[in-house]
Amino acid sequence: MNHGKKKKSLARRAREHLGAPLHAVAHHRRGIALKFYQFRVAGLGALASFFAVLGPGLLAGLSDDDPAGITTYSVLGTDHGYQLLWIIPASTVLLIQFHLMAVRIGAATGKGFVGVIREHWGKHWGYFAVIGLLFANFGTICAEYAGISAAGSLIGIPSWLSAPIAGVLISLIVVFGSFHKVERVLLIVSSTLALYIIDGILAKPDWSQVWHYSIIPHMPTNQLGWIAIAAALGTTLAPWGLAFIQSYAVDKKITVANLKWERVDVFIGSVLTGAIGLAIAVACAATLNRSGVHIKDASDAALALQPLAGSFATVLFGAGLLGASLLAAAIVPLATAYSIAEGIGEPASLDLDSHHFQYFYAAFIGLTVASVSVVSLPGLPLIPLIYLSQVVNAIMLPLHVIALVLLVRNTDLMGDARAGKTSQIVGWISIVLIFACIGALISSWVASFI
Repeated sequence: MNHGKKKKSLARRAREHLGAPLHAVAHHRRGIALKFYQFRVAGLGALASFFAVLGPGLLAGLSDDDPAGITTYSVLGTDHGYQLLWIIPASTVLLIQFHLMAVRIGAATGKGFVGVIREHWGKHWGYFAVIGLLFANFGTICAEYAGISAAGSLIGIPSWLSAPIAGVLISLIVVFGSFHKVERVLLIVSSTLALYIIDGILAKPDWSQVWHYSIIPHMPTNQLGWIAIAAALGTTLAPWGLAFIQSYAVDKKITVANLKWERVDVFIGSVLTGAIGLAIAVACAATLNRSGVHIKDASDAALALQPLAGSFATVLFGAGLLGASLLAAAIVPLATAYSIAEGIGEPASLDLDSHHFQYFYAAFIGLTVASVSVVSLPGLPLIPLIYLSQVVNAIMLPLHVIALVLLVRNTDLMGDARAGKTSQIVGWISIVLIFACIGALISSWVASFI
């Protein structure tokens, strides 16, 4: 027994002396690398390597299809039919690009987004980043619990009961579960989002129009159309999602050596995100838009689908809404808690000791309690809060992506993992497109007041 322990200790110290970054050493200490090494020895090399990094891209992507996202895609399809579908595939391409940047920075530095800003540009910029993300994220967290309340209301459960119960259960899992237990639960919950793809098929859309309007951009004809585009961009490329994937990749101990397979994880998560968002918009365009129905939120869409696409479609839409709400109600506060802890220089990890005070867990619980309290207030106009939170995300997005492009090109920070010139050029082109979209939104607002 002692001989075995000694061998493990020597192996661990050997890894440390090889110059592995601290977060990679911690990865080995938790035994994850050994577990997947055994899989590779058994002949499952590629599969084991992929499953070893699976999580950041999939969860960060799918959590974008949260209640705010479902509401945004539902409104886009209901009010504008197939015309604006192109913004979803376009946003998905940008999502892949910037998620890859965030993961690369996290792998090279071993720090989350706010942690890198604090270290590279100083603590004052770190505080600014925390405040900005907190401002943008809180409305979205409220939206997640509003989604839980909306899903509960479909079966007669009041919001003052469903939101607090969900908040308590999620907090217990996050605070007392280990990283991999939490991740396993989140991955299982995320699988419910596949129900929306079935809904899109049940709606029997005109597939020729779906393909046409998904590939060829058609500009909006009014201010509401530009708001819908900005909201769709903001909900797909949410700043909290970009911050989450970087911090979560660091917490999962992703290293530069793992980037080959992490790219696959990011690609799959982003494409699934776009496919689900497109399915939601298509389902509403094929049914609610055709019938002239107007909705305010995702639960309205679920109820309105029943006479048009059948009760089964309503059940699927409601179940997907609940799964999306639970997933995002865990991930958005997690993203914010990572940022707060990193901003004040405190540890940020799901593997922290939960029996002693930790700023990371305190931030998570505080955000959860505050958002549940807001959602439980009677008569609060939640739908404007949900929709406008996505527009705020779109307006704040340029600051985040500019920071990513500046960081990923920095040789001192990134070393050999620095992004190449092609990647940098594509990044700046994407930023110009984001500015153009937001500029068009602002111009439409100004024109409405003239």
